[in-house]
Amino acid sequence: MKHILIVDDEEAVCWALQRALAREGYSVAVAASAEQAFPLIEQKRPDAIILDVRLPGMDGLSALARLHRSEPDVPVIVITAFGNLPTAVQAVAGGAFDYLAKPFDLQQALAAVRRALQKRPIPDVSPDDSEVSATGPEEIVGRSPAMQAVFKRIALVAPRDACVLITGESGTGKELVARAVHRYSNRRDRPFLPVHIAALNPNLVESELFGHVRGAFTGATQARPGLLALADGGTVFLDELADIPLPVQVKLLRVLEHDEVLPVGGTQPQQLDIRILAATHQDLARCVAEGRFRHDLFFRLNVFQVPLPPLRERPEDIGPLAEHFLRRFEPRALPLLPETLRFLQGLPWFGNVREFRNALEHAAIVARGGPLLPEHFPTFALDPAQATPADQLAAAVRKWLADRVRVCGTVAPAELYEELLRCVEPPLLDEVLRRVQGNRWVAARWLGLNRATVRKKLTYYGLHQARTAAPDEAVDEAESEAQD
Repeated sequence: MKHILIVDDEEAVCWALQRALAREGYSVAVAASAEQAFPLIEQKRPDAIILDVRLPGMDGLSALARLHRSEPDVPVIVITAFGNLPTAVQAVAGGAFDYLAKPFDLQQALAAVRRALQKRPIPDVSPDDSEVSATGPEEIVGRSPAMQAVFKRIALVAPRDACVLITGESGTGKELVARAVHRYSNRRDRPFLPVHIAALNPNLVESELFGHVRGAFTGATQARPGLLALADGGTVFLDELADIPLPVQVKLLRVLEHDEVLPVGGTQPQQLDIRILAATHQDLARCVAEGRFRHDLFFRLNVFQVPLPPLRERPEDIGPLAEHFLRRFEPRALPLLPETLRFLQGLPWFGNVREFRNALEHAAIVARGGPLLPEHFPTFALDPAQATPADQLAAAVRKWLADRVRVCGTVAPAELYEELLRCVEPPLLDEVLRRVQGNRWVAARWLGLNRATVRKKLTYYGLHQARTAAPDEAVDEAESEAQD
């Protein structure tokens, strides 16, 4: 029988984990502190350990380091209610097998234990504590489960040299993620070079990236190294990856495949040691299908993906983000009032964190040191001009789904599609009928549905609109309905 040790000072968490693990057939021991855990480990060596970060006495990360030295083959699953990127990095780099943020689903914890028992962790070299604990303007802020997943993926991939594809809408912080991956990598003492493809001259992208030799083209009076060569030994971040021209994509693939770069007009390739991180807000798979992006380059860059959620899908991060930004540009600002926080959490934020930061700074200026109120925020935060009706509808659906999942709690939601239809179809049918003056035959043509289907739906939802159609239209509809 496999033996599991739980180290956590929260009785409710220990009780729930202990019962769940016992039902799975494991023997379980519980300790409320690291100091209590070490004697238990000596008495009976566990097959896996679940370790909280916040503990009385010795903290969990210090205990993890000690456990890693004394019991390197025992997988440790770190849990915390105060997860952030430095904690995730330190946990993974310190030898943790997995990292879970509270509150977590019991099935998620059980799955982590099963994986831990099947496969032993491979210890990594720990970065300096000063590197792990460092925070600053580039800190990524978030306490939502979605951001905890992002922190975990950064921590996993940072020590490797694999290519990383960072995806997400504009303004979600893709460059911050790239800088974090570099900061916690073995290349952190070497250059980090962001390259914004869309900002380069379309006619000179190849020369800018790969450099050129003297006489390569008109005006090339001397040789010039490219941006990739300037980052030799470090990390290159290619932003707006989908904008790279197809001829340049071929040469970039060669850089990745052979670790060498050929300057424009040159005949001798130059050896290059760089790690490439890439980002895009576009659907690269669609770009590949449309022939605008090479499939071989897509697969080469998409070794490990870090998807960033839009801000509207993680409203619980609004408060921490507001505190973070206000500390930077308005240290005297008062904490957000509950009604202001609710107001901000209800906005769609199509520009994501970038839009939120700008709106917050605007409000702080208008408030002049007083409490931030809804009327202090700019109107573009309420009705962003750049958002199309389709964007707004998509955002509303995502928010509806997030609310439904939050209401259901640990119970999986069911029949979401039918429930969404019951929300969407009545206003759509009602508005179409209003616009066609109640003519169901014309409404059916607008909707692309059979007239009998429209009648059934109107009856189902109890929608009845007065007929104001012309007499000949009414006759046409009556005859068409009689034929159904």
